[in-house]
Amino acid sequence: MLDERFVVLGAAISLVGTSRYVRATLSGRAQPNRVTWACWAVAPLLAFAAEVHEGVGLRSLMTFVIGFSPLLILAASFVNPHAYWRLGPFDVACGVLSLSAVVGWAVTRSGVVAIVFAIGADFIAAVPTVRKTWHHPRTEEPLVFVLGVVNGVITLLTVDHWTTANVAFPAYIVAMGGTLATIVYLRRLPGHVAPRALEADHR
Repeated sequence: MLDERFVVLGAAISLVGTSRYVRATLSGRAQPNRVTWACWAVAPLLAFAAEVHEGVGLRSLMTFVIGFSPLLILAASFVNPHAYWRLGPFDVACGVLSLSAVVGWAVTRSGVVAIVFAIGADFIAAVPTVRKTWHHPRTEEPLVFVLGVVNGVITLLTVDHWTTANVAFPAYIVAMGGTLATIVYLRRLPGHVAPRALEADHR
């Protein structure tokens, strides 16, 4: 088991990936789905508040960074008019469902339930980006997902008493980040990559 203070290192590593994604967005190389990234900010910050309420302590820093980082990426998408993904009804529907999960927490007012709802909201919000990444892998910057996984793993390795409040969100981040990073790298292999010109049509 790692010392709890290693969570700070994990957060710093995650922010390196965020800065890479922000630069890619500002240059137009990455095209974030604004519905996903907006909800990815709300859901983890909700989970962060719930973790603080449940006494998770320093380990909740991971969840805060996972929520704060999307805010930076979302803001960057408004700087470059070509650095965002054109939204459709499917994206909007996922956003509405994601926010509905947030409302579910507001009704229950339970810390653990809030974390579960936050994970559900985050997962639903991820669906449009998973879909986009599968068809257009070059519109994503995979390092942010890889380093997010590292952040989650470090956090899990500091846990000495496994409870839902302590491990649920870090474990989910490891699973989702790993899934997205794997999709990007595999779909970029020869024979799987969508032409960049085609991807540009979806901006």
